[in-house]
Amino acid sequence: QVQLVESGGGLVQPGGSLRLSCVASGSIFRINAMGWCRQAPGKERELVAGITSGGETHYAGSVKDRFTILSDKVKNTVYLQMDNLRPEDTAVYYCNAGPFMTCMSDVGSWGQGTQVTVSS
Repeated sequence: QVQLVESGGGLVQPGGSLRLSCVASGSIFRINAMGWCRQAPGKERELVAGITSGGETHYAGSVKDRFTILSDKVKNTVYLQMDNLRPEDTAVYYCNAGPFMTCMSDVGSWGQGTQVTVSS
């Protein structure tokens, strides 16, 4: 079992920045990839960014060049640095850890979610 604890969400104005953190504990040797998914009201959960244990990264087109995913293996933590935030980035952000990058709810372990609201 892998446990994930997220932090760092909040309210920010358009153009602002936030950094989300996801700390993994438990059977972390099972983790091949970690990522961030988000879900806005009335929309499906989408993969925002992911990183493999080998350091390969993936970004959704809508966040490329604005978001950066980083991992700290010593701290078992993955960060999502979000810059130049837009109102359409408003959503609940979830951390996932498992065999591959995914937003499938029945794959891997999930954090509790953290709300990000971008509004003036």
